[in-house]
Amino acid sequence: MLIDSMYPKSFASDNHAGVHPAILEAMAAANHGDAPAYGDDSWTSAFEAKIKETFGPGADGFAVLNGAGANMVGLALMLGRYDAIICADSAHIATHEAGAAERLLGVKLMTIPTQDGKLRPADITSRLGGIGNPHEVQPTVVSISQVTELGTCYSPAEITALAETTHESGLRLHVDGARLANAAAYLECDLRSITTDAGVDVFSFGGTKNGALAAEAVVVLDSSLAHAVPFLRRQSLQLASKMRFISSQLSALLTNDLWRRNAQHANQMAVRLADGLADIPGVSLAYPVESNAVFATLPPAVAETLGQRYLFHYWDESAGTVRWMTAFDTAPEHVDDFLDDIHKAAAV
Repeated sequence: MLIDSMYPKSFASDNHAGVHPAILEAMAAANHGDAPAYGDDSWTSAFEAKIKETFGPGADGFAVLNGAGANMVGLALMLGRYDAIICADSAHIATHEAGAAERLLGVKLMTIPTQDGKLRPADITSRLGGIGNPHEVQPTVVSISQVTELGTCYSPAEITALAETTHESGLRLHVDGARLANAAAYLECDLRSITTDAGVDVFSFGGTKNGALAAEAVVVLDSSLAHAVPFLRRQSLQLASKMRFISSQLSALLTNDLWRRNAQHANQMAVRLADGLADIPGVSLAYPVESNAVFATLPPAVAETLGQRYLFHYWDESAGTVRWMTAFDTAPEHVDDFLDDIHKAAAV
């Protein structure tokens, strides 16, 4: 469905946003002359150095093409043929990656129901009863999403607690960081506080949802795993030939805290939207607003009216819950116009 002429600003996904000008400039700067392929270029070397600068000298970064691919490469590093992944039942790898983990990695997902999208240490230990039993899959990895699919964020302390339980149980901790920047902006911390310092083993760092064109990274903090990434990245169809154009985007995000400015603005626009819903009859928030996602429950007629003008997703149609997303380029007037239309729809 086209949105350029028929629809105003989209609130369906931060993937609908354009590319930040600074990132376009970085790509344009990389677009001069020839350069070696598959990452043997100066832009990729600069990106790898930025990863170490941001996440610590023991961090190894690998540029990939998309978020699902980043998850599959990162998870594959830690899994065997009879292993399983413990994750929330709302996790992106369980709900929105078309069974990639099961099909491509050949593992079982041990999903756990949650109220807020977040796992607790007790959730992990509740799935460990089959360890050593040859009749059962073996839980090997705990995977969490930061930000979760419900828009909530794990604090550094919560991730540390999960990592401690995970490691004490002989497992490793993976983080789907498609919106890692939004979490750090909300928590008012640096990226290292919710990854390296918290005990994470492998995570993805998302760029596409935060102003990039198509750029994600797999970051490996467990030094015993990094050697396998080049092979798995190639096997998983995530090795870009003209990698300088991906690496330059990620370097731009990690320069002068562009990642934070973009994410912080998106988060602020979500808060502006949520605050503006407070006095609208019949409209309520389904989950706390801790990132750039607003989950609102509203009457079906209101949602139907808004859907004729705006793009957004139903999250739970039976409950009347929709998901509205803001992005780095969402302007205050976009939010205010949307709120005005919500008021009008609710008044009918």
